[in-house]
Amino acid sequence: MDKYQEQPHLLDRHLEWMMNSLLAIVRDNGSPPPLVHLAFKFLYIITKVRGYKRFLPLFPHEVGDLQPVLDMLVDQNPKDSETWETRYMLLLWLSMICLIPFDLARFDGNITSEEGHARVPTMDRILKIAKCYLVVSDKARDAAAVLVSKFIVRPDVRQKRMPDFLDWTLSMLSKSSFQTMEGTVVMNGMLQALAQLFKHGKREDCLPYAATVLECLDNCKLSESNQMVLRKLGMKLVQRLGLTFVKPKVSLKKQINPKALKKLKKQLLVGLKDKDTIVRWSAAKGIGRITGRLPKELADDVIGSLLDCFSFQETDNAWHGGCLALAELGRRGLLLPSRISDVVPVILKALTYDEKRGACSVGSNVRDAACYVCWAFARAYDPAELIPFISQISSALVIAAVFDRDVNCRRAASGTFPHGIDILTAADYFAVGNRVNCYLTISVYIASFPEYTQPMIDHLVNMKINHWDSVIRELSTKALHNLTQRAPEYMANVVLPRLLPLSVGTDLHTRHGAILACAEITHALCKLAEENNRYKCKIILTINFPFIYQIYFLTVCTLIEKLSLSKMPFRGDPIIGGWQWLINDSLRSLPLVSSAARQHIKESAVSALAALCNEYYINENGEADPALQDELVTQYVSELQNTEEMIRCGFSRALGALPRFLLKGRLQQVLEGLKKVTLISPADVSFAEARRDALIAIAKVCQTIGVNGEGTQEEYVCKDNVTQIYATLLSGMTDYTTDSRGDVGGWVREAAMTSLMEVTLLLVQNEAELINANICKQIMCWLAQQSAEKIDKFRAHAGSVFLTLLHFDHPPVPHIPHREELERIFPRSEKETLNWNAASEAFPRITQLLGLPTYQYYVLLGLSVSVGGLTETTVRKYSAQSLFDYMKKIQNDSSAMESFCETLIKVFEDNLRNDRVSVPLLTMLDQMLANGCFDIFTMQENQPFAVKLFTLCKEEIKRSKDIRKLRSSIGVFCGLIQFQGDMREKVLFQLFLLLCHPFPVIRKTTASQVYEMLITYSDVVDPAIMDEVMTILSDTNWEAELPVVREKRNCLCDLMKVPKPQLVSKGEPSFPSVLEHH
Repeated sequence: MDKYQEQPHLLDRHLEWMMNSLLAIVRDNGSPPPLVHLAFKFLYIITKVRGYKRFLPLFPHEVGDLQPVLDMLVDQNPKDSETWETRYMLLLWLSMICLIPFDLARFDGNITSEEGHARVPTMDRILKIAKCYLVVSDKARDAAAVLVSKFIVRPDVRQKRMPDFLDWTLSMLSKSSFQTMEGTVVMNGMLQALAQLFKHGKREDCLPYAATVLECLDNCKLSESNQMVLRKLGMKLVQRLGLTFVKPKVSLKKQINPKALKKLKKQLLVGLKDKDTIVRWSAAKGIGRITGRLPKELADDVIGSLLDCFSFQETDNAWHGGCLALAELGRRGLLLPSRISDVVPVILKALTYDEKRGACSVGSNVRDAACYVCWAFARAYDPAELIPFISQISSALVIAAVFDRDVNCRRAASGTFPHGIDILTAADYFAVGNRVNCYLTISVYIASFPEYTQPMIDHLVNMKINHWDSVIRELSTKALHNLTQRAPEYMANVVLPRLLPLSVGTDLHTRHGAILACAEITHALCKLAEENNRYKCKIILTINFPFIYQIYFLTVCTLIEKLSLSKMPFRGDPIIGGWQWLINDSLRSLPLVSSAARQHIKESAVSALAALCNEYYINENGEADPALQDELVTQYVSELQNTEEMIRCGFSRALGALPRFLLKGRLQQVLEGLKKVTLISPADVSFAEARRDALIAIAKVCQTIGVNGEGTQEEYVCKDNVTQIYATLLSGMTDYTTDSRGDVGGWVREAAMTSLMEVTLLLVQNEAELINANICKQIMCWLAQQSAEKIDKFRAHAGSVFLTLLHFDHPPVPHIPHREELERIFPRSEKETLNWNAASEAFPRITQLLGLPTYQYYVLLGLSVSVGGLTETTVRKYSAQSLFDYMKKIQNDSSAMESFCETLIKVFEDNLRNDRVSVPLLTMLDQMLANGCFDIFTMQENQPFAVKLFTLCKEEIKRSKDIRKLRSSIGVFCGLIQFQGDMREKVLFQLFLLLCHPFPVIRKTTASQVYEMLITYSDVVDPAIMDEVMTILSDTNWEAELPVVREKRNCLCDLMKVPKPQLVSKGEPSFPSVLEHH
């Protein structure tokens, strides 16, 4: 039924047959109780989706249904938590049967039963059931309240039982306390019953009791309860009582009980300020309904009290409740036109209501409700009455639709206003969902309508550049930049003079926003001036620049960048030295700022530096002042060896951003400085971010300086320095540093890959002959390795760079090994669609490179880490499967197998005791041996591959205390038992050595795996002793003391004729992996 939740009315045509089918099961006397309960459960699910009000009339309500339903209800256990759906549906059914138009006394017949006891009248039986279920804690309580509302208002019941029932409910309410759980349950039931009763009962029947009920409700002080449901039900009952007191068409004040009205008004106004929306909404509806029945002067009095909710001493709850109430009054046409002038200013304030609380703000619900008020007014009033206010309301709504921080408010505000069709086409429900799009694109379009231009600019300046959220402040200043083209004169003559005092104010948020706004508007005016050949920015000269020494680094750098881009006439002015100092200070202060803001500040400072240099450090000949160049470059290069990592990062990126005229003649000095940052030394092994930024900077410097093969190494990328550049970048591909943050070397490898691609494409497009075959081979092989590794992000980046170089055509990259085979494996058509992040797509492709001799070693090295990964992930699953598929394909090709095995041994030899590779490599070997990848070698005696593998495994675990490594080696040794010849005895000796390892967990693991090995390879042991060997392995407690374990192990050695390992003297290491035989 879930799919009907959004549009339950689609069920209507099916409800009757579904109900009849299920009730047939209920009415069948042969149906077992569990089946009956299941039928009621399904009925409840349908009711829940469609709502009981629509479902109720469909219940059969013949006279003959009364007794069976009553009997079923009597048989129920109110405390059974498994069958509450049955009780709920039976009570709803009974509430429908109660409407039969016959006196209930007719059903009693002879009031005395056969046994002589007085039988309970039907009326009392139903009332008893209702009272019983009004005090339970499950859903049946709601149905009991519905039953009461239908039953008590029957003429016969009303006369005989209504006063007593109301006395009982009021007495229960008075005795109960909302401080206890039991009291809350009872009060909930009583309030529901009273609210339903006063809703469905006739006014003249309920009026005599209304004052008593109101007084009792007042004494309950529900507004002090922390139970939201009780407060909501209290509001519901208050408004029902109010409608009972007031006739639908009242004309004279004396017809109303003034004391009761005062109490009602007080309770509803308190409800409007409740902390829960649902209570405020109920109070607002109550005010709307009751005010609709009041005479004009009293209704106006209510509206006056309502407007008191909108003072700035009130909380956001009061504002929200007030807006909901105004909307209800407006919707019903109860706000007189004379009151609109009082209400509109309040609504305009509510549309921009935003109160900061701690790290966030409140008020989005107020703004949303204010949009609802505008919607209600537009539909309730004659257009002529709203004309004086249209301009204000429409501007406020447009501003909310475009500039509100919350998406639900922007969507609520995108309603009806002048130019509505045009604006709604651009700012529809979906378009306003994207905040950046609203601020930077939609706002510019809407500002093209003159009546909105100035209000939008004023709103940004008054309300948004000082907003508590820095993202909104920054977006607002960018929006002002874009809006400048719509009103340049207003920006230059009005907005900028207003912003300048704010930029030196005491409030940091305002100061930050004002400085950024000055910067953005100045830049926009400059661009307009250039387009129109006029200069409009001279006003900015009045800024008091020394103030910026005290501001955020980010703000300062943005201001410097924008003023430089605006071509301010400061060439040769001392202020430029101040700006340079500020940029340098921002870079030096990076360690002091939070890690979240660090990257943003660094990028801002680097952008500012580039703009400053390009505007103020170049002379008429396009060159730099030698003294200034020497000082700047030398200072920046010296900072690269700072002991603070973040300072190295900042100045590396700054060198990467320097323009060509500053790098010219200093290229080698810069490259040498950056190269030193990329080197790993014991003191800065964890400086991965510095190495990353240095590699990025090297590529940027190369792109800036340009290529000239025959040029000098101080001025160009040329044949003399290209090898050194590539060596530095390739060294970054081997950075596998890890610390508490994880694989931080991945950042360096990612930067190295990007930089290699940028430098290679730069050379290819200018002088491809500078790329030699060896460099190209290294690049492609390292990329292939990274493409086979386990971390999705880095694998995807490597794959993307690999395919970019392979498929580049302008012109093609020279010397790519096995280009034709690679283009077959990675067709050009799939360059964009191949998802390297998905292990299921990447590994089947990358394992095909194992068949290409140049790439085999590197791909296998990458696969080792993926296949032997620590956890059972999709990467491990698909990489292993792809490797096994490749091995199966080459099983019958002896030369391919030998080549693969030689490469595998070489990978192992090169990474001996390099735990990053060797541990997963052992796991991979274990899996390969278990999957029969080397079956063609197992029949050869003393197969060289197996001998070398055994020797390397022994060497790898020598003196090791790494549990994971030792466990992986056990699997490899067990797998090597497949090989014939002397290998078996050596393997068994090694395994028996591990059976007496100092670590109990290793002894236990070894015994378990040897047991499995002997079951799998039954030819290893003589059948005559098999049972005894297996018994020793399975029954021995291998975690016991070593002397006990050693005795059992030696027994196994004797049985299987394997030399017993000898104990070493105390001077030797405690657990060597290699011991001499007897």
